[in-house]
Amino acid sequence: MRSHWIMLGVFGSVALDAMLWSEKKTVPDQTDSGRMSGNDGHHSPYELRLVQVLFRHGARTPLKSIPDVLEAQWNPNLLKVPAHTQVDYVVTDLNGGPRPPAPVEDSYRAHTLSGGTFPGQLTTVGMQQLYDLGERLRKRYIEDVPFLLPGFSSAEVYVRSTNIVRTIESAKCLVAGLFHQSQEGTVPIFTTEAENEVLYPNYHGCRLLKLLSGTRWAESSMLPDIAADLSKIQRELGIASHKRVDFILIRDDMVARETHGLPCPPMLSSWRSTVERRAVEMICHIYDPSKRQNLQLCVGPLLHILLRNMEDKVQGVASIQKRKLYLYSVHDTTLMPCLMALGIFDMKWPPYAADITLELHHHHVTKEAFVKVSYLGQDQLIPGCSGIYCPLKEFKEAVSPYSLTSELYRSLCNKSPED
Repeated sequence: MRSHWIMLGVFGSVALDAMLWSEKKTVPDQTDSGRMSGNDGHHSPYELRLVQVLFRHGARTPLKSIPDVLEAQWNPNLLKVPAHTQVDYVVTDLNGGPRPPAPVEDSYRAHTLSGGTFPGQLTTVGMQQLYDLGERLRKRYIEDVPFLLPGFSSAEVYVRSTNIVRTIESAKCLVAGLFHQSQEGTVPIFTTEAENEVLYPNYHGCRLLKLLSGTRWAESSMLPDIAADLSKIQRELGIASHKRVDFILIRDDMVARETHGLPCPPMLSSWRSTVERRAVEMICHIYDPSKRQNLQLCVGPLLHILLRNMEDKVQGVASIQKRKLYLYSVHDTTLMPCLMALGIFDMKWPPYAADITLELHHHHVTKEAFVKVSYLGQDQLIPGCSGIYCPLKEFKEAVSPYSLTSELYRSLCNKSPED
């Protein structure tokens, strides 16, 4: 059983340091009451109604060290918690009950890295990255416009995380930055059992995804160009040919070292751009976004949740009318298939603390609902949408082919590849 969770750990949340999206688009400033204004100061007809943020955890220790290469020293001092990132929080299941077991986290803690820390742990650098993201959201949704209250309110803000320590701690740090540690009661961070998790591609909980991805994972390192470069880098780094290694593993260790100022073998540094490119090519082969079913199995239920949240807001569902912000603390391997489904993946690995933000707006004149998507703080034009402000109807038509209800997801997961 443990090997399943180790596979999920290595494949389910791989580290990164990709360059940011290079296109610079004009992001309108917000003014009072959720209204938006352009750079000329004129009021826009759009009023902000709901914000949903999917964000990757911050910088962390590597999931696994490159074999036969001198290990970096991952000292516990790298994990010190800054006082300003602290909030009073509690982790519960989705119904507010006790936190479920965490087999993925347990699989990390069965091993120790050189220096004394566990794999996959959020570092001080990562904590600050998420605090900074929170401050960016604070400027947009509290300071530039009083959309959110200046202190955390569970009626207004919903926080959900995968049941892994680094994402839980990342959510806590973001909330600290967003509300400057001001809170109305304890911050609940909701999570669920590993078997039912939909905030990452769940290879353990979805039989069909495990079968399909296992095959494609094995294939990805044997693609001719990737295999040739992998053989070269193994020779140059002195990695024994029988040792299991791939570009995603190499990249994970390399980026973790770079981010924390730890030494990298000079030979590895010369391969950096190749490692980046080949790791992305591998993940694209594994997810194979040309096949709709693959993305459905990876993030279909999550996309359904995002669409349902917007629809509930538009329909005036009483139970969530005070809700203004949904925060989802996830992984790089959540963001990439989401970006693929949205048609905006830029062939770059999402950096630590990367975010996809979906805003729901109400048009005062036409009374229509519009969706605006940003990635890494830059507005995105979604294929199938007539503008940056995308009519909700168009957005749903663009995303719905990849969205799955929990019932459809479970039915699909139980099928075999031949069905």
